[in-house]
Amino acid sequence: MWVVTGMAELTAAAIYVNYWFPSVPQWVTALVFLVVLFGVNLISVKVFGELEFWFSMVKVTALIGMIVIGLGVLTFGFSSAGDTAAVANLWQFDGFFPKGVGSSLMTLQGVMFAYLAVELVGVTAGESENPEKTLPKAINTLPWRIALFYVGALSVILCVVKWTEFAPGVSPFVEAFAKIGIPAGAGIVNFVVLTAALSSCNSGMYSTGRMLRNLAANGEAPKVFQRLSGTKAPAFGITVSVLCMGIGVVLNYVVPEKAFGYVTSVATAAGIWTWLMILISHVLYRRAVDAGRLPASPFPAPGGSKCSWIAIVFLLFVTCLIAYDADSRVCLYVMAGWAAVLGIGWSILKSRNPEIAARREPESEDFEKIG
Repeated sequence: MWVVTGMAELTAAAIYVNYWFPSVPQWVTALVFLVVLFGVNLISVKVFGELEFWFSMVKVTALIGMIVIGLGVLTFGFSSAGDTAAVANLWQFDGFFPKGVGSSLMTLQGVMFAYLAVELVGVTAGESENPEKTLPKAINTLPWRIALFYVGALSVILCVVKWTEFAPGVSPFVEAFAKIGIPAGAGIVNFVVLTAALSSCNSGMYSTGRMLRNLAANGEAPKVFQRLSGTKAPAFGITVSVLCMGIGVVLNYVVPEKAFGYVTSVATAAGIWTWLMILISHVLYRRAVDAGRLPASPFPAPGGSKCSWIAIVFLLFVTCLIAYDADSRVCLYVMAGWAAVLGIGWSILKSRNPEIAARREPESEDFEKIG
């Protein structure tokens, strides 16, 4: 999932750069970003964290600025946008579902892709100094961050600019800045989304190297993935994942106009598969806890396995929406192919390592080691 997501983010970053430098080929920009981020991930975890801090700072500052300016327009009515800005814009002009509930539901496919990365909170906890403290804190802040930076920012924008004034291919943020009277808004927003794409790709490189190392430690991947560089980074795993991400550079060279659509479709399919596995694993874990075979987690999920079942049903519903949409149906073909590859891989692993194939649930000491 993260290799393909990295391809998507590299493609998006190349498209954003074309806003300023339209003559530069997409594949050249994608290759440059790939090499730079690869070097950052090889240096040290500290450099990765520092880069992510500044990427996040740009995004957060821009979003907070947009919210503050928008609230200022609503409250004081300055600029030409103040003449039409109103909270009532949220429900006027044919209400919340002007194109019908079905059309709004179809956007869930894109929304799902946008939220991929939440699971990285668990991956990064492995290198945290105090995961028992930092992991719960990170997870508990997710709801209010989503409420502020996603729901809050979009609500303010829709209050300032009526949804009827938006056009396909034009960012709502750009439209809002232009209406408020900030002509440089387009460039500002373009820089913000560029940092967001690079941040996602950077996280993908970080996570894939760690995932491969964990698989190798469990005997489910070649031992070579366990190797650490002098800077304590899983260099071999990161290198392999970066080489795979290089396929995205090739796609940007061969079919630049279709590259983003191809890779996002595959990433969405992989995301659904990944989260189904996470949720099913959680259901099995809670079942083992209830049976007394495993100790309870000090940070249990609210609602237990019931919430996981709700999420599983939601993912299956999104899968049905994908099947209904002819343009995105390719995701399901990819998912079927991926399931076949995993099945073949599992058969090979089982034949080579019967003791791994015999595992059903982790023992109590395995749980303590993971913790």
